[in-house]
Amino acid sequence: MTNASSGLSFSKLGLPTAQLDNLNNLGYQQMTPIQAQALPVVLAGNDIIAQAKTGSGKTAAFALPLLNKVNQREFGTQGIILCPTRELSSQVATEIRKLARHINNIKVVTLCGGQPIGPQIGSLEHGAHIVVGTPGRIEDHLRKKTLKLTQVNTLVLDEADRMLDMGFIEAMEYIISHTPEQRQSLFFSATYPSDIAKLSKQFQQNPITVKVESLHDESAINQEFYICDKSQKMEAITILLKLYRPNTAVVFCNTKHMVKNTNSFLNEHGISSKALHGDMEQRDRDQTLIQFKQQSFCVLVATDVAARGLDIADLPAVINMELPFDPEVYVHRIGRTGRAGKEGLAISVFSQNERKKLDEISNYQNRKFDYEAIERLTINDYSPLIAPNVCLCIAAGRKHKMRPGDILGALTKNTTIDAKAVGKIDVLDFISYVSVSRPVADKALSQLLDGKIKGRKFKVRKV
Repeated sequence: MTNASSGLSFSKLGLPTAQLDNLNNLGYQQMTPIQAQALPVVLAGNDIIAQAKTGSGKTAAFALPLLNKVNQREFGTQGIILCPTRELSSQVATEIRKLARHINNIKVVTLCGGQPIGPQIGSLEHGAHIVVGTPGRIEDHLRKKTLKLTQVNTLVLDEADRMLDMGFIEAMEYIISHTPEQRQSLFFSATYPSDIAKLSKQFQQNPITVKVESLHDESAINQEFYICDKSQKMEAITILLKLYRPNTAVVFCNTKHMVKNTNSFLNEHGISSKALHGDMEQRDRDQTLIQFKQQSFCVLVATDVAARGLDIADLPAVINMELPFDPEVYVHRIGRTGRAGKEGLAISVFSQNERKKLDEISNYQNRKFDYEAIERLTINDYSPLIAPNVCLCIAAGRKHKMRPGDILGALTKNTTIDAKAVGKIDVLDFISYVSVSRPVADKALSQLLDGKIKGRKFKVRKV
């Protein structure tokens, strides 16, 4: 782990004078925190995992070292940058072109789906020093042999966590496998889920982690406690959810029996929820987790065992239906919210006979917690709690050669649906799930039913 102060001058990096003059002309006065931390490490030739959000200046953090290595007399692709969307690819390519103004004849090509492939092939025939694009389209060019990556010396995954969320893991692995082993690999991600760690282990050499903010900051979690009779707990949870109205939340219970009962109660009272417990078939558990990550229902009611491995980058709230027996488990539960610099909310409902557990939690965290009677809360909005997205299920998966890019392209090809309205895409062996914003769900369903994906019609339904 490396830390460095922000506000340092670019002149301390040993960059060419022409580059420094260009940066000055572009208004780059001093390094942002992520640039100050990442640039010295990357310029020294190290692989990195950098945790940084959009708007943090991360493009310059990987573009400057990449440009520093480019040999413009060689027209093979020397840098490849994978981005989750066409919009981000375009932004990154534009920024790189600005940063490369001091170098003659640098060619940056953008390769994204949703655009004709013919002109892209024509552009690649004349060579490209740097390729920026989405995994699906870059994979297409590799399979068509219209793109070669044998001269790549720098690989960048920009917003790696989002690409994984969108189901691009296989395309990313395929692309990376076509680059030389002796290359520099730079991963940029707002969060650090387990999939990033696996990808890093597979494709990076002794990466150094740099980050602007901690992934999990306890001070970013607002912990609240409410006391009520044991028989009132389900009603209390309903009150809290309708009061705070989080887009998504996990409600933790200590037993499978309580999970089932709580889930039924919430659904009966206008809150879209699903259960996750050990009695469920693995296929059903996987499907439930996919739908939750896609935000197609609001509340996941789960036991600790069932929720193990649950990694949601942006979870607004965690609610404890029952306090756990171990204070360490409590800290683990609430640590699922308040990540990546965002504020989190952890609410616990407890009864009189759980006071000892509350004391143990207080001692463990070395802080005293106040609590309030649930009866003192007032709800102004009794309307149902409905998820922001709708999950569409497509009766085709990897075995049908289906890829996330195919689904994204089918939804956005006529530009009637904005790519921003399409969320996480999960392609399994025989079935695929795509999350779409609720306002465009009917239009998206009709477009997939009336149109074709990969030139074929497939059954599609709302989940």
